[in-house]
Amino acid sequence: MQDPLRVGVADDHPVILFGAEHALLKFPGLQIVGRARQSTELVKMLQTGACDVLVTDLAMPGGQYGDGLQLIGYLRRNFPDLPIVVLTMLENAALLKRLRELGVTSVVNKSDDLSHIGLAVQHVSRKLEYMSPSVKAALDALRMNSGGKGDEVMLSRRELEVVRLFVSGMTIKEISEQLNRSIKTISTQKNTAMRKLGIDRDSELFQYAQSNGLLNLSSRAPDDAGDVA
Repeated sequence: MQDPLRVGVADDHPVILFGAEHALLKFPGLQIVGRARQSTELVKMLQTGACDVLVTDLAMPGGQYGDGLQLIGYLRRNFPDLPIVVLTMLENAALLKRLRELGVTSVVNKSDDLSHIGLAVQHVSRKLEYMSPSVKAALDALRMNSGGKGDEVMLSRRELEVVRLFVSGMTIKEISEQLNRSIKTISTQKNTAMRKLGIDRDSELFQYAQSNGLLNLSSRAPDDAGDVA
């Protein structure tokens, strides 16, 4: 008889954590071996127990090891052979590109049926990629709209500057006054950045900024005029 696949689950929302566990237990051969609510608990779980696959939320503030891409980067450096399934509400190509660069090949959107978590675990345990339906649909749509160049998401220096100021809490008018550009120009740069990132709503822009550490960076523009991924 084959040994069960040992799965650790991390999410800061108790309802999602319970739902993920419940969904996973419907799959024969999967065993929950650990739970965590933030990065400190997550790393301790991985250090003290055997885990074949990790299912983790992307946004879990409050832990010692951060959250978002910072946490994923730490996990990839310190547990390089551990397959990871990322749970998120985001489905934009820029974030997916960063996750892929870090070695994450499976992303499940929380708005999709939670059964996709179990399917994702099965796939990554066999070194296969898995994207839940809404994530895959967003990627496909972006590729079609960009002529197949969906992975090449770059923000210009000025677009990044506007995004940083906007997520810091400033209005379009305030950004316009601070940067000495017209309101129309600032609005266009913000909308262009969102389109490049595959983002439709301001709430998703805030989530993207949090996941990429933009909320922790100075809103001062970079000195160079290069593009930023």
